[in-house]
Amino acid sequence: MQLDIISIVGMPGLGKTFLAQKVYHHPSVTSHFHILAWCCISQTYCKKDLLLGMLSCIDPKAQYSEMNEDDLAHKLCNHLRKQKYLIVLDDIWDIEAWNALKISFPDDTNGSRILLTSRHHGIIGKPHYLRPLDEEESWELLQKRLLTREEGYPPELNVLARQIAKHCNGLPLSIVIISGILLTLDQVGWEEVAERLNSNKKIGATEQCKSILELSYIHLPEHLKPCLIYFAAFSEDQEISVQRLIFLWIAEGFVKKSESENLEKIAEGYIMALINRSLVMVGQQRSIGGVKTCRIHDLLHVFCLRKAKDQNFLQFMRGYDVLHKVEEPYNLCRLSIYSQPKHFVKSRIFCPRMRSLLYSSRGGGSHEVLDHLSFIFHLKLLRVLDLGQISLGSAFPTELSLLVELRYLAVLGWFKDNIPSSLEKLSKLETLFVTTYYFDVGLLLFLDTLMKMQKLRHLHVCGALIDLRLANDNIEYSSILYSLDTFSTVKLYVGQSMEKVMGKFPNIRELKCCLQQSEESSDDSNMIVAMDSLSQLESLKLVLGKVASHLIEFHLPLNIKKLTVEDFSFRTIATIAKLPNLQVLKLLRQADGANEWDMEGMDEEEFFPELKFLKLEDLSMVTWRGSGLHFPSLEKLVLEGCKELEELPSCLWETLTLQLIAVHRCLYSAGDVVRDIQKQQIDYGNKYLKILISEEIEDTLSWSDGDYEG
Repeated sequence: MQLDIISIVGMPGLGKTFLAQKVYHHPSVTSHFHILAWCCISQTYCKKDLLLGMLSCIDPKAQYSEMNEDDLAHKLCNHLRKQKYLIVLDDIWDIEAWNALKISFPDDTNGSRILLTSRHHGIIGKPHYLRPLDEEESWELLQKRLLTREEGYPPELNVLARQIAKHCNGLPLSIVIISGILLTLDQVGWEEVAERLNSNKKIGATEQCKSILELSYIHLPEHLKPCLIYFAAFSEDQEISVQRLIFLWIAEGFVKKSESENLEKIAEGYIMALINRSLVMVGQQRSIGGVKTCRIHDLLHVFCLRKAKDQNFLQFMRGYDVLHKVEEPYNLCRLSIYSQPKHFVKSRIFCPRMRSLLYSSRGGGSHEVLDHLSFIFHLKLLRVLDLGQISLGSAFPTELSLLVELRYLAVLGWFKDNIPSSLEKLSKLETLFVTTYYFDVGLLLFLDTLMKMQKLRHLHVCGALIDLRLANDNIEYSSILYSLDTFSTVKLYVGQSMEKVMGKFPNIRELKCCLQQSEESSDDSNMIVAMDSLSQLESLKLVLGKVASHLIEFHLPLNIKKLTVEDFSFRTIATIAKLPNLQVLKLLRQADGANEWDMEGMDEEEFFPELKFLKLEDLSMVTWRGSGLHFPSLEKLVLEGCKELEELPSCLWETLTLQLIAVHRCLYSAGDVVRDIQKQQIDYGNKYLKILISEEIEDTLSWSDGDYEG
């Protein structure tokens, strides 16, 4: 079959992107195509950014930022050649964008597909026209949205609701947004909304949608308005990390303090409030509920950009804008730049009243170096500085210590030495992200420096390990950092010193660490991972690495909810199974080489009582046995790269709480067992179990590892 091109065509707000996403993520599609990539084009675009975006979908870990457009186009073509692929080009405006990209899409007559979404017909491909909803369909959609509230809505409001649905002109986006408003109003409020929409009934559907967005903003609580407008700091197609967004909101001062909850929990409530009002869309969900990434509709993004500019709240600039214009206005409060690194490197920023500066690029980190930070001398009022996608070179910039008002700092570089002690001058810093490229090198951080940053709540290093050191050996007399909430990725030495170091962070809630064998521990004695004193710890990731995993003895706090262990031994599982509050368990890379996990001999208290999500990745076991008593609460099971696994435990046939089993890069026989489990579950009355099976492999072939986000 030849390469086929299909286009979804319709006006803004009809659901073109939503339909494309449903197709893109459908199990039958993900299992049919070898490669899938998504690219948002929009009216203004940069070809290099588009190519980088597609390549990052195909090979997320690779760095292509330094390549030119022609090389990127050939690289993409080579990735796709002889592969059955699906490419989605979202929001394409004209034929020029297609002409710029088509050379990268080979036609190997193997059934590959390209799916476009566009507001304009006749660009390329077979068109599928989306029509507006008719009155009855509009009414049904509004009813469905309103009934998401437990108490529903009074029947006497039906007449008003029908009028409101009719005035949305068949645009699903308008209906969804208006439902978010109505769910917060009483009957008088409904009447006011109906009257306002009726007064605008002669305007077009798109203009009516803009009017509804304005109405939604008016009805937002005051504390949520800056949170919504802040989405103007991100590009229109961007899926945003909720954790990052929360840390930024807190640093900006948008989140109100409370005695009963920490700021992060309150900010999560803000996110959910915007989602419940249908203003923010969920991207990726977490393992057992909660939102991992989010985004907004492009019409709402345009609305946020306009509001941000009108209120002098924030200015968003692209790299092909003239960056030296950022001097105007002089009192600019926040600036977000989205460009290629070379454009930002050449810019000169002079906005002395600026409080926030954020830089981003589609290609992520770059080897282009921002070798001058002279602009920092004019930005002494900065609370937020995010340079996490442009390299600052090989030395951690000491100039950053001049920004004493900073609450949030993100930097990227080829750092291979140490985090300078001058950072202790940032006494108001709450969040620090450091990304570097030297994973095998410990990024030295003196504990004394860290302890002087008493407001620091979140410290994250990616690409290297934090090597905590004392200026002297007397750890007992060093301070305690009560504020630290999340910490990654730190190098910890198994032994007596571990407990002493962990005691310096008594309120830590999330921790990622790589264990090292200390000099005090012998090669044949048990090594104790002593973390049971961390009474607030809820999420823990342990990378055992070269430590003899069969000698590890875990002493973990009982309140842990999420645990990830890399390079583990089945000998340690019995201790983990006893954790009474454990809900998420990820076991990655088996270190002991055992070909069997036999749970039938486990004691009754070792039955994972609250476990809801289990992921097993790159394990060498062939047989996995367990009775119906194990995993009484399991909802999701992910098997990835378990290339020898043939037998699954009988408890999976009997656990009626199961909602999902995902199998990736496993044997055909494992896939057959999962299909049998689904049939048995249906017979038992569980009709909601969903199975996802992809890239099944033959028993007799040898396969290399791949990457998959489960």
